[in-house]
Amino acid sequence: MKGKYLNPKADLTFKKVFGEHPDLVMSLLNALLPLDEGKRIEHVEYLTPEMVPENPGKKNCTIFVYCRKTDSSPFIVEIQRDWNNVFQQYVELCDTKAVVKQLGTSEDYSLLQPVYALNLINDVGFDAGPDEFYHDYAIVNVEHSDRIIEGLRFVFVELPKFKPQTIKERKMAVLWLRFLTEIDRDTDEIPAELLENPETSKALKILEKSAYNEEELRAYEYYWDAVYNERGAIRHGYKQGLAEGRAEGRAEGRAEGRAEGIVAANRENARKMKADGMPAELIAKYTDLDIEIINSL
Repeated sequence: MKGKYLNPKADLTFKKVFGEHPDLVMSLLNALLPLDEGKRIEHVEYLTPEMVPENPGKKNCTIFVYCRKTDSSPFIVEIQRDWNNVFQQYVELCDTKAVVKQLGTSEDYSLLQPVYALNLINDVGFDAGPDEFYHDYAIVNVEHSDRIIEGLRFVFVELPKFKPQTIKERKMAVLWLRFLTEIDRDTDEIPAELLENPETSKALKILEKSAYNEEELRAYEYYWDAVYNERGAIRHGYKQGLAEGRAEGRAEGRAEGRAEGIVAANRENARKMKADGMPAELIAKYTDLDIEIINSL
């Protein structure tokens, strides 16, 4: 594994940076969320570290944090990554769960807190212009868009579309997005702006390869193997589907090829992990396979 740093967009590293350091996730949220001026977040508390997806095809890193702004009004933020064909529906499901799970039996509805979903997408997922990488969605009146129902806010950031010059007068937003898009396993020289800023400098220190043990580095490598295998399976399923004749047949072929390819890729990664002595529970976490299947390999 070459390079001094690990990629911050991997499951392991992303959680290390933003799931274990409240000051860093608070800085990220203040930079990227559409908060009113003068209402910056001044306190965060981690909730459930991860909502395990019920569908194996949705392997998104999810971090829930409880936040309080300077006006003392609390809310919940969810951070997710990656993109697939049903990602928007998955985000809707997770966010409505985040709303519902706030109240117990007979608790008053007035206790409900707003939920913000910050979705950092490591792909191009919207049919928008090449410079439109930041997408802010709220529940609005169709005829009067200035009338908003508070409670749910969805923000999608397409990282591949980001260019530093597309954001003006928002220094921390630029720095965090540069951190997420410019740092990877091939990075040897860090931009001076990232080293000079206390938050991004601290995050870079967390990404240093020397800070990870052998098991963590194996998990990091397996994560990227799974990502590349899944993307290959999707491409294979797409080509296989296109070769099957009619439009309906092609669509079915894409879906079936993708599902079969993902399962095969996960099994192959699980075999490698098991051969390297990785515990079955950790293998299950990174492949979405049942423990019984892993033990049978």
